[in-house]
Amino acid sequence: MGSIGFTEILLIFLVVLLLFGAKKLPDVARGMGQALREFRKAAREMEDVTRLDKEEPPAVTTAASQATKEHEGQEERKAS
Repeated sequence: MGSIGFTEILLIFLVVLLLFGAKKLPDVARGMGQALREFRKAAREMEDVTRLDKEEPPAVTTAASQATKEHEGQEERKAS
C-alpha cells in the first residue's frame, strides 16, 4: 500500500461533503483543527515534563549550610 493520492483525497472530501453538507463543513474543519492543536499542545507538555524529569535537580544551598561553610573558612584563616 502506498501513500494517499489526489484521487483518494478528492473522494474523501466528496464523501464528507455529502455527509455533513456545505454549511456544516467549515464547523467540522474548525473542530478538527482545534482538536489537533490540543493534541499537539498536550504532546509538547508531556515532552517537557519528561525532559525535566531526566535533568538533574540543581543543588540547593540552605542558609545553615552556607553559614557552616563561612564559619569553616574563618577557622582556616585563623589557623594559618
